Amino acid sequence: MLDKTSEPADRADSGWLALLSGENAIHSIVLSGGVALHALNIYVVTTIMPSIVREIGGLEYYAWSTTVFVAASILGAALSARLLAAVGAGSAYAIGALVFGLGTLTCASAPDMLVLLGGRAIQGFGGGLLYALAYGVIRLVFAPVLWTRAIGLISATWGTATLIGPAVGGMFAEFATWRAAFWSLLPLTALLAALAIWTLPRNASSEGKRTPLPVIQLLLLVGIVLALSIASTLPTSAEQLASVGAAMLMFAVLLVVECRAVGKLLPSGSFTITSPLAALYATITLLMIGMQPEIYVPFLLQELHGLSPLVAGYIAALMSIGWTAGSMTSAHRHGDGAQRTIFAGPGFGFAGLALIAVFMPMAGAGFAAIAAPLSAGIMAVGFGMGFAWPHIVTAVYELAPQGEEEKASSSITTVQLFAAALGAALAGLTANLAGIEASSSDGVARATQWLFWLFALAPALAILTARRVRRMRSAKAASS
Repeated sequence: MLDKTSEPADRADSGWLALLSGENAIHSIVLSGGVALHALNIYVVTTIMPSIVREIGGLEYYAWSTTVFVAASILGAALSARLLAAVGAGSAYAIGALVFGLGTLTCASAPDMLVLLGGRAIQGFGGGLLYALAYGVIRLVFAPVLWTRAIGLISATWGTATLIGPAVGGMFAEFATWRAAFWSLLPLTALLAALAIWTLPRNASSEGKRTPLPVIQLLLLVGIVLALSIASTLPTSAEQLASVGAAMLMFAVLLVVECRAVGKLLPSGSFTITSPLAALYATITLLMIGMQPEIYVPFLLQELHGLSPLVAGYIAALMSIGWTAGSMTSAHRHGDGAQRTIFAGPGFGFAGLALIAVFMPMAGAGFAAIAAPLSAGIMAVGFGMGFAWPHIVTAVYELAPQGEEEKASSSITTVQLFAAALGAALAGLTANLAGIEASSSDGVARATQWLFWLFALAPALAILTARRVRRMRSAKAASS
């Protein structure tokens, strides 16, 4: 199969129709299908976990269902470039689907929580492969003019899963058939593997075989995620800070090892302050961190405003809907318009967090009075991320060092997942230190203000890193 990136731009229709017709349509189905499996699984399992622990026990390991999944997803994402280089896109996608299927089968038949956690780790590794491979394969099967639209389609797929996943999981939980939730994913996984083998390129490249596997960096990365995940569950502030300190120490060691290692986790120049890649990764990290207070939105809507869990959950989902809307809005932009989206996205994020910080604590105002600005703020946070996202990813493609394009593609998901884990842990730590577990609504309201105003600093800083990206790209275009 030919590599479509070699086609002249004037032969490629730049509209959405080109992405969703002919051979491109099959590729779009496969790539979005892998992302859909990964995302649906996350939201379905979150919904059915109470049913799982009621049947097989293991309440003390409840949070670890997410922890091991996220850690394994980061590992899978980091190794996806090597798999893609070794066996080609079709086989790599099929392997990712089969690993995901093995983990799903293990979860479906788990007799106890420890076996379920093993299945979740396998699922996470396969899901991380599928999610990261989507960004790597976009570069191989679509013409460059379609890259941003394909990324927008992936964002739309994730947003749709955010809405469907809890409903599907709730249906299985309602009828006490949580195992069927896992079984139902297996036919879709098999179909995805078959379509990938049939439609995607199977030619392997030599990239990923030239350098040793970055084992130490991967172990440190997983260790950081585990330490941060543990931090928010510890009972005292001193223990929480000690766990965060351990994570920061491991991160410092990671930077030193990565800079000196022959086998690198990220593309060359990723930690060089003058590199546009470093500015791009910083922008991704800050934007993702700014989104993580979302985990407290359902709790705060119920605690401060008396909403039902279902209503609160779907209001929180506005953030993911905003991401989808932002991606679909900006995906058609090119040239200067595309560069402006990377700069404008963090501005929407800051404005959204500021609105939440102002209106969420107003417990006595009556929810009807604050529903519109609060919902707008929640949606704006996601919109800002989505508005910038297609062009951040495209910029990583374009600025990747020669010979490291596949590594750069997989690094997008590695950085994204790591930043999400980092932000979630910091959100938990901040909320606990600010007193979100206070018995009075006034104490919860004050903690809410601290949480959202502090996290608003992340997109504010992202405005600066995004400006640096824009300046560096403009300078590069002028010099060439």
